[in-house]
Amino acid sequence: MITRLFNFRGGIKPNSHKNESAEAAIRPAPMPPWLVVPLRQSTRATARCIVHVGDKVLKGQRIGEPEGNLGTAVHAPTSGTVTEVGLYPLAHPSGLDTRCIVIEPDGEERWVGHKGFDYHNATREQALAQLRDCGIVGLGGATFPSHVKLGKGSGIDTLILNGAECEPWITCDDRLMRERAADILAGAAILRELIGARQLVVGIEDNKPQAIAAMQIAATAIGGEVAVMPVPSLYPAGGEKQLIRVLTGVEIPYGKLAGEFGIQCFNVGTAHAVYRALAHGEPLVSRIVTVTGNVEHPANFEVLIGTPIDHLLALCVPRPDSDRTLMGGPMMGFVLPRLDVPVVKGTNCIISASPKLFPPPQPEQPCIRCGECARACPAELQPFELYWFSRAKNFGKAQEYKLFDCIECGCCAYVCPSHIPLVDYYRFAKSEIWAREREKSAADQARERFEFRNYRQEREKEEKAAKLAAKAAETRAKLADTAAPAEPAPVAPAPPGDDPKKALIAAALARAKAQKESVQPRNTESLSPATEAEIAEIEARRQKTLTAPSATLEPRSPSDHSPESTA
Repeated sequence: MITRLFNFRGGIKPNSHKNESAEAAIRPAPMPPWLVVPLRQSTRATARCIVHVGDKVLKGQRIGEPEGNLGTAVHAPTSGTVTEVGLYPLAHPSGLDTRCIVIEPDGEERWVGHKGFDYHNATREQALAQLRDCGIVGLGGATFPSHVKLGKGSGIDTLILNGAECEPWITCDDRLMRERAADILAGAAILRELIGARQLVVGIEDNKPQAIAAMQIAATAIGGEVAVMPVPSLYPAGGEKQLIRVLTGVEIPYGKLAGEFGIQCFNVGTAHAVYRALAHGEPLVSRIVTVTGNVEHPANFEVLIGTPIDHLLALCVPRPDSDRTLMGGPMMGFVLPRLDVPVVKGTNCIISASPKLFPPPQPEQPCIRCGECARACPAELQPFELYWFSRAKNFGKAQEYKLFDCIECGCCAYVCPSHIPLVDYYRFAKSEIWAREREKSAADQARERFEFRNYRQEREKEEKAAKLAAKAAETRAKLADTAAPAEPAPVAPAPPGDDPKKALIAAALARAKAQKESVQPRNTESLSPATEAEIAEIEARRQKTLTAPSATLEPRSPSDHSPESTA
């Protein structure tokens, strides 16, 4: 069991701004006039639509089948009618469209038939399939499928429940732990059983005393090796590698996963969703969302997946000077390009921003190589070097300096005295590298297809030539073995190396000649003696012509062309 805490390098302590919404109890958000449910719940996978316009659906009914290893099912958040299946903007900085199912609620909230899943008497594979069919993904923001993250059920010694919630303004996990601690730990116990972990550790930042107390009481009630550990409030202590370092002292190397070191980490919201899925058979159709910032009434809502952001934001009454809206926290979140996008499973916070709360960024100035970004980096990288290589588009060197180990936490940009948007440069470099890798992969596949096409054509040509040669040989063998009434003229075998087509032509001519010579005249029984004599005379002349030696043609003299000679 954990007996001491460790530190991780770097990190910052921004103003948390959690008191604005932390005291607001969770309440259900009112039903919107329509729900836009994306079939793509993450960047890794999408689902296949299995409903049609006009279909009546029930709450929790499956409307999207999972596709691929990383896919999970998609369900109707409420009962109603499917009014459209089409492209709608996704909650993403790009503002790109994705395939969505639009449901008009009927207000009855009628559930599809569901019941608890007896995972104790089921195989592990059946339990993981249940999680996949219930659409359970990580609710910490990454939305990675939980049935995949649970691994093989062995090799994990410590299961960590992440309740740190280190980013400013966000309090949805805090309220969830205060109000539903028993359900969270019940879900954590299920995860521990499925993953085969020996001990369970819950990490919560020490600026959440009510949540810590509630979780400790729930841990005492269930018994077992469960440790609720307060950790220092230091952003980004809620990052997976940073929390593992603080709680266990294990430092996950670059390019490695925590599971390789016998540790796995799940969000408290994910544990609660796992409990609801297995204990009650409920799919993931809603989640807790913090709505805060420049609003009159900050709150925490239980929101149906697919609820438009503008409908949710209006419940808290944004102030007139609000100029933009963020999804996620101010450090790792992004500005929404539009407000009619839907709430998805990864939506944990909506922040209404104003110039007073979030002043516009100051003009970027040249880097002075002060090293503040390196001292603040929790991944122990060299952000200023990554900045130079990314700006110069020297992506090879950026990768050498472990660009993809950057978790984009924003600590470097937060402390930069030159106000350089460092994370934006890193995102640009990563996207360019991914794009080039996709192009290279497509070119390699095209080259492989071209080479295989050439190989296939050569193989087919060789096979065709072999078939022709075999057929010619078979034909010659048949002709040699067949006894004809009249012995046909011998056909000289094709010398080695001759074209098989010529051999086939010669064989065909020989067959035609043999058939012609073997033909016997018919209908000659009732001929008159005169007719028979005439036929005999004609046959005699024909035989004489065939057996006579060919006369040598000599050139004729000019006199042969005279009229006298002609006469």
